[in-house]
Amino acid sequence: MKRQLIAAVGVAAMVVGLAACGSDGKGDDAKGGSSSAAGKFDGKTLTVWLMDGSAPKGWEDGVKADFAAAYPGAKLDIQTQKWNGIGQKVTTALSEGSVDVLEIGNTQTAGYAATGGLLDITKDRADLGGADWAANLNESSVLDGKQYAAPWYFTNRVVTYNKDIWTKAGITAPPKTLDEFYADLDKVKAVPGVTDPLYLPGQEWYTYFGLLTGEGGKLAKKDGDKWAGGLSSPEAQKAFETYKKLQGYSTTGPKDKDEATPQQKDVFAKGNIGTIIGLGWEVPKPEELAADKIGYFPLPGKTADKPSSVFLGGSNLAIAQQTKNPELAKGFLKIALNEKNEGVVASSGSIPNKPALNGKVTGDFAKAALPASANGAITPNVPTWSNVENEPNPIKDFLTAALTGDYAAAAKKADDEIAKRLNQKQTQ
Repeated sequence: MKRQLIAAVGVAAMVVGLAACGSDGKGDDAKGGSSSAAGKFDGKTLTVWLMDGSAPKGWEDGVKADFAAAYPGAKLDIQTQKWNGIGQKVTTALSEGSVDVLEIGNTQTAGYAATGGLLDITKDRADLGGADWAANLNESSVLDGKQYAAPWYFTNRVVTYNKDIWTKAGITAPPKTLDEFYADLDKVKAVPGVTDPLYLPGQEWYTYFGLLTGEGGKLAKKDGDKWAGGLSSPEAQKAFETYKKLQGYSTTGPKDKDEATPQQKDVFAKGNIGTIIGLGWEVPKPEELAADKIGYFPLPGKTADKPSSVFLGGSNLAIAQQTKNPELAKGFLKIALNEKNEGVVASSGSIPNKPALNGKVTGDFAKAALPASANGAITPNVPTWSNVENEPNPIKDFLTAALTGDYAAAAKKADDEIAKRLNQKQTQ
């Protein structure tokens, strides 16, 4: 997942330091190699693909240094890939064996694993630090009980608000419950010049997904050996009622568009919007809206004990099944994911794979995202999930139809389409 969708612009400072957490970084275990590696990998080259903007500042240098110390005779070739057209490029590379280790979006991992493109690293999980990974962050790395990747970094949406507007509304502290949030939005609505107390377009299905997860529902569920849509469930309808109430505060947010049409960061930057629910990259640049004018908090839950659930976006690191250097690739993963280097991920403004490193998270946006990450989730971990997200996305269409018409009919139509797409032959 593109780190531009994660780092809060002008908020989370990229940290160069490689301070250790719970480890002094010394010794072969910390580096991922051993004394027996001397000479064993001489002349070997490990090719690693990372996506443009993913590795935080300082991380790559630290990993390269550790790798060189652990495997002095081997070469580490880290290549940066562009997001445009990456799907076909990854498919080709996995089939040809031209890449050893690669970054994969967490919702795409199951697809590559199911087609045999990724190496089963189940037996290596403990050695890679898997006992300390957060279960919900690791879910996308596992398929049919087998570990095919390792969780790397994550983020989620938070409430982003205009401090000046909220101050004019007389609000002095972030709300702790949804009812308090509704009351605050009513106050913001009364501020002169405010067009939307909350800008929320009708097809912002990621926010709906979080609400659905919080109610204990799912977008799809297994029914025997087939998949069935889950939007007709009571849990889905409860989540929709909350979503509908939130969307009702959006005067200008079109019911038939998503958060990218127009980009809600551009809408928020105009200064007449009280609040949005978005990712770090959707924060306006400082020249558009000063950073000290923007505040953040998790979308509250029904009760004050925990915030609403969220969709967890992020990336995993995986080893290609066709790698000619499996031992070296596993050594790289151990280095990339050790506490020192994963600590850099946390200090760059992302959510790390280990809860023990949460104390290293920096930046106002990331700190606001962190509380909800503990009860966040991913879309159904099924190889054919990408079929569902292909346009026209039935979840988006469902939200528009339910907001403007009959919920039951909209849910039934969407469930039928979701089931049809999930039960299709894998297209990836």
